[in-house]
Amino acid sequence: MAKEIERKFLVANDGWRSQTTSATPMRQAYLSVNSDRSIRVRTSNEETAKLTIKFGSNTLVRDEFEYTIPLEEAAEMIEFAVGNVIEKVRYTVEVAGFTWEVDVFEGAYRGLVIAEVELKSETDRPLIPDWVGREVTGDRRYSNQALATERLKPELVHAVSN
Repeated sequence: MAKEIERKFLVANDGWRSQTTSATPMRQAYLSVNSDRSIRVRTSNEETAKLTIKFGSNTLVRDEFEYTIPLEEAAEMIEFAVGNVIEKVRYTVEVAGFTWEVDVFEGAYRGLVIAEVELKSETDRPLIPDWVGREVTGDRRYSNQALATERLKPELVHAVSN
């Protein structure tokens, strides 16, 4: 069983843009949600798709199972979304041995930009780049699951210039 260990932050400015190593358009939908588990389908670049099952209510560490599925089946599953389908572009940025994923949201959450860094251990202490703002690890309002199934108040959407 894989463990997902990540910290999440709002993005303070667009200083990360010149350091990106990839950009991947994504669509994701939640098929089932509960307080301690979720089932999600995600397409990337309109070429690949994955089904992800997560367990646990801890916002820093959760059990995660992920499976590649046919793109056509993912497109069908997205039609069964609970709440909104999330659309975003995920950029990667390498900083001092850690890969940061910067999600630039589109659609209902245009203007929201969130950076996540995956850790190998809960004790990892990655360098926090100057373009990273307030930490929102543990603030469930910024989880993809909450964004898909609830409505984030406009004042919580942290806009940066695109």
